[in-house]
Amino acid sequence: IIPVALEQGSQFAIREGGLTVGAGVITQILE
Repeated sequence: IIPVALEQGSQFAIREGGLTVGAGVITQILE
């Protein structure tokens, strides 16, 4: 796991073994 900077509205994908297992958009920053 690598820490990355995210901003509200950023899109992201979660990949495992070359397959996309999740994707989404940052809607709210909690901290």
